[in-house]
Amino acid sequence: MLRLSNPEQNLLLGIAREAVHRHLSSQSLEYPEMPEGGMTKPRGVFVSIHTDRALRGCIGRIHAETPLYETTEECAISAAVADPRFPPLQTAELPKVSFEISAVSPPDQIGAIEGIEVGRHGLMVEQNSLRALLLPQVASLYGWGRIEFLRQTCLKAGLGPDDWKQDATVFSFEALVFRETPVPSPAE
Repeated sequence: MLRLSNPEQNLLLGIAREAVHRHLSSQSLEYPEMPEGGMTKPRGVFVSIHTDRALRGCIGRIHAETPLYETTEECAISAAVADPRFPPLQTAELPKVSFEISAVSPPDQIGAIEGIEVGRHGLMVEQNSLRALLLPQVASLYGWGRIEFLRQTCLKAGLGPDDWKQDATVFSFEALVFRETPVPSPAE
């Protein structure tokens, strides 16, 4: 699993916030010098934006070809303005939201569901052209066990809740999850 130091995590959170700020202000982002290591290697990532504890946007990539810090920038902007479940974030909202980053491992196809550890593993389900993914923290947030987690992932994909038992392919992955703490206070 990917390891990032606290300063690296804070740097990625800063990149996510600054990328959204600059995008909303029609400015380009200039990266600070990146330390060698996990941030400069390609890595899947999901950026979640929250207002209080409510989700305000979440977009990510399970596979990435660009360095983690660049993928974080792209996903942060998409989470802010392109998540179809929410209206685009407005500049005035930016001080009131918090960012959470989930740097994900490559997915592995699972053979037996007993190997799924709720809170540790995220799930991805595929069947034909339908696919959905739920991050590890989602099952914990809702108090789901392994079976309900599988069912909810299938439902998100547009499948029947028990399609994981038949023709669907199930993958698990892990995530290093970190968030802004404390949540930035609104601008005075």
